[in-house]
Amino acid sequence: MDKENQPTKRIGIMGGTFDPLHYGHLVAAEMARYEFGLAKVVFVPSGSPPHKVGRKITPAEDRLEMVRLAVKDNPFFEVSTVEIQRKGYSYTVDTLRYMHELYPDHELFFITGTDAFREIFTWKDVESLLSLSHFIGASRPGFNPQEFLEQLNEKYPEFLSHMHLFDVPALAISSTDIRLRVKEGKPIRYLLPEPVRLYIEKKGLYLNN
Repeated sequence: MDKENQPTKRIGIMGGTFDPLHYGHLVAAEMARYEFGLAKVVFVPSGSPPHKVGRKITPAEDRLEMVRLAVKDNPFFEVSTVEIQRKGYSYTVDTLRYMHELYPDHELFFITGTDAFREIFTWKDVESLLSLSHFIGASRPGFNPQEFLEQLNEKYPEFLSHMHLFDVPALAISSTDIRLRVKEGKPIRYLLPEPVRLYIEKKGLYLNN
């Protein structure tokens, strides 16, 4: 088969604060990998997320280690430190440009939750962003994307084919809830991988949030 007729390889990029990473993130990444034929999924913990300015977040090295602990047993998952190493705010458009340089022969699929998905019009350099990647919105069952899709069709109709939505039941779990449960002394076992739970306990994370 000549190069022009070979199927395009696909790489999944999963960005997020991951404070902490939980089973909802992992299920979304694995389902997306299967449903969209992704060669692998690269998890990219945010270094300095611009949408969380003024809010307390766990140090990047701790969030990075929790992601590494969570994905180490899946051969299709990798972790990138590109946003943590980059100075300044962590903008998705910069990360996607970097990933295009790293994987020039691959098609990118950025995976995120629908809460972030609906805010995409506020992201930096949104038109370039939409042209660089497909976007997979992992949603809780019952999420109605109609309003978002109408906005997209009105502002950037040429990118409608780049948007994909699918339900992930495990997304009922949230990082916010896990942090609150730790602070209140409630159990978090079975909401996230056991090595991550033990790391949180060992480091005393979220007790003083």
